Amino acid sequence: MRAYAPVLTWDAGGNAQAGLGLPPRWAVCNGKEILLRSARGMRIVSVFAVGGLALGAAACGEAPSENNDGGAAAETYSACMVTDVGGIDDKSFNTSAWKGLEAAKAADSKIDIKFVASKAEADYEPNLTQYVNQDCDFILAVGGLMSGATSKIAKANPDQQFGIVDAKLPETNVFPMQFDTAQAAFQAGYLAAGMSKSGKVGTYGGMKIPPVTIFMDGFVDGVAQYNKAKGTTVQVLGWDKAKQNGAFTNDFVKQDEGKKVGDSLVAQGADIIMPVAGGAGLGTTAAAQASNGEYSAIWVDADGCESTPNCPALVTTVVKNIADAVRDAVVTAAKGEKLAHDPGFLGTLANNGVSLAPYHDFDSKVPAELKAEVEKLETDIAAGTITVTSAAQPK
Repeated sequence: MRAYAPVLTWDAGGNAQAGLGLPPRWAVCNGKEILLRSARGMRIVSVFAVGGLALGAAACGEAPSENNDGGAAAETYSACMVTDVGGIDDKSFNTSAWKGLEAAKAADSKIDIKFVASKAEADYEPNLTQYVNQDCDFILAVGGLMSGATSKIAKANPDQQFGIVDAKLPETNVFPMQFDTAQAAFQAGYLAAGMSKSGKVGTYGGMKIPPVTIFMDGFVDGVAQYNKAKGTTVQVLGWDKAKQNGAFTNDFVKQDEGKKVGDSLVAQGADIIMPVAGGAGLGTTAAAQASNGEYSAIWVDADGCESTPNCPALVTTVVKNIADAVRDAVVTAAKGEKLAHDPGFLGTLANNGVSLAPYHDFDSKVPAELKAEVEKLETDIAAGTITVTSAAQPK
């Protein structure tokens, strides 16, 4: 928070007055002339009354230093999150980001956290702006859909620290947290091909944007890798990587839309489906659970067995470790350390920024040989022996 220590002035009648946020001034205190300096980066919370006038504790006595070594002020660091339209309880990336802020608060007690949920894209700018006006120390924008609004507000407030998930913006005061989910989705595609009984698997997205299609690209290539290794012809429905065209709900919230798209893939023969559609994908996972084994699903972003009620229908989850990335960024910033825009953070299999979740209820159903092959893929991708590509990969 940017603040100034209280400043004493006098009106024409000789009455003392105090104010905050003013430039440095001289004042008389206890018969001595003192200079009241700015106190940046701290919140002055200890106050006392003089003649009925509330003054900051630093107003009379030694002028506070920039780092407030005098101990008269208690510091807090506020981390404020703006969700995208998916909302805080999307069981996906917004939920993961909030979990990261909770972890940051648990790691450092001086960190205060709060969030505001956006109901529509038109909410992004005012929600970000209100946190600037509230002097939040770190403002987190969740999701690539918030790129335009975040860029605009960050450019207008160059001294404000922002962070964003799933994007990298030109503004250097916005710390980027990106994830090469194509790598873990490659494993998921291989796994799905190995588990499919119908020889058809499917995927669909919420919107045709890079943070979504990157999962779908990796999934398609993983199936292709399985076909190459095993001489099979498992087919992927819902996404054509070469044409960059496929099935979308055009929504990240409406579960009935997710169910509708998922049902269409099942009708075409898919018996494992990976929705990349936030909360809308819950329509597919719930239907998969209700199908009593007719088909199953693969979740994305946060481990579906921890974040959704549909664990019995989930083979695994392509995890985007947003929580750890957010936690580490906020804890680092709260220590006063600079968050480097370049390179920012890029999650990969090598640094555990992306991964496959445990198989949970499917653990006994996945053959040991297939498990070993999926694990070897992780090793080979992390080592660079296998290169996973996607037009949507973070640059």
